[in-house]
Amino acid sequence: MNSNPMYMEYVDDADPQPAPRRGWRMLGWVCIGLSAVMVVGSLTAYGLYRRAFGNISHEDVNAQLGPNRPKKLNSALNILMLGSDTREGSNAKYGRSMKNEPPRSDTMILLHLSPGGGQAMGISFPRDLMVRMPSCRNRKGGVVPAQSRAQINSAFTNGGAACVIKTIESISGIRVDHFMQVDFNGFKAITTAVGGVPVCLPKDVNDPQSKLRLSRGRHVIKGETALAYVRVRHGLGDGSDTDRIKRQQKFMGALASKAMSAGVLSNPSRMLRLMNAVTKSLTTDKELTPQVMMDIGKEMQGMTSGKLRFVTVPSGPDPLDPNRVALTPNAQPFFSAVKHDKTVPKEPKPGATKIPPNQVRVRVYNGSGIDGQAGRVADDLESQGFQVTVGGNASAPTAATKVLYGSGADQQAQTLTALIPSSPKAAARTTGGTPGVVDLVVGRDWTNLKSAGAGIPKQQGEIRASDDICKES
Repeated sequence: MNSNPMYMEYVDDADPQPAPRRGWRMLGWVCIGLSAVMVVGSLTAYGLYRRAFGNISHEDVNAQLGPNRPKKLNSALNILMLGSDTREGSNAKYGRSMKNEPPRSDTMILLHLSPGGGQAMGISFPRDLMVRMPSCRNRKGGVVPAQSRAQINSAFTNGGAACVIKTIESISGIRVDHFMQVDFNGFKAITTAVGGVPVCLPKDVNDPQSKLRLSRGRHVIKGETALAYVRVRHGLGDGSDTDRIKRQQKFMGALASKAMSAGVLSNPSRMLRLMNAVTKSLTTDKELTPQVMMDIGKEMQGMTSGKLRFVTVPSGPDPLDPNRVALTPNAQPFFSAVKHDKTVPKEPKPGATKIPPNQVRVRVYNGSGIDGQAGRVADDLESQGFQVTVGGNASAPTAATKVLYGSGADQQAQTLTALIPSSPKAAARTTGGTPGVVDLVVGRDWTNLKSAGAGIPKQQGEIRASDDICKES
């Protein structure tokens, strides 16, 4: 067998024997999703969860990273989430023939928590993304030379979490504050602890490899069925890595939404079961202590599923190899937006009359004549913190964007107009208005919404945890 680590990432695609590895790779996404939920949840009962926190393993990565790292520009937090396919300990049963091989990570997600809490973004890095690789220390203490072109998931094989952090920091300029690494043994317990995860199948599936047998439509799955769902590859989609990433992001979003909406985070006994399932498979940096986790959780209290976004780093086919992907020109502007994120506006000064976006209710109507424009504008407004609904098409097309307000919403309307480049003059609705609600009629002159504080623009293919699981994106 080829000993090249890059080849090993694709051996499961060519050889039908190691199917379990393919399935458990996908579980990394799921465990990472639960780790993210644990971080952003309200973990205030420290005494109750002390034993669960004791399950976490820690690793010192700061010495390996050295002093030459990106500067931290604000109070945002960036946590690198890694899925490991290690076969150590009880994980050996998922591939005993691979027990002595170095672990790999096909799952790399940078969880970006915006300043002040309230919004989060999971940024996926495809396993076959070709990047420049900085020199790293390997697992035996030696040095792996820098490479001008290497597959990003080889960083974990070469030097573990520290090497992945160093690689992502070097290509993005984003400071990584912490990392969380999970293996896969607790998956079934996790899906059971949240009471099952909703999924939507576009067609009937009867796959003998994964043993998934489900009819077309919506289902809530857990345990063995959930395991089969994340293992299935040829039975759903086109088999591409891009297609799998999108499906996995939807699963993570549904998982997080279920946990936040079903009372898991506020139910001590259910939360304890969830944390026990996650923490037994979790490794973090030494600085991500239980107290730091709880401080992050307190800051993120009140975050809704609509504020949890999943994107894939801007990338496309690699010009040098059609079987790999490369960063596109949009990647650096995206990295810059994440690095400079100030999404959550500052609290108004005493005596100030400006209403912050999170206290403004906006109803969006499409008067532009462009299909789907109201939905796109609504997403942009929501990313800025507004409370948004879509009203549908306007009664008639309009060249100029209009802002109309119901009774008591005149100051809220001023907050909205301040972010519209054309600076429309807000007017009171004479008929059809709703008290406290601002109506935005999007005209043909609409360009882009100004930022309420250097937020991260909506990305192509973006998925939110609040999305309908059966919605095509």
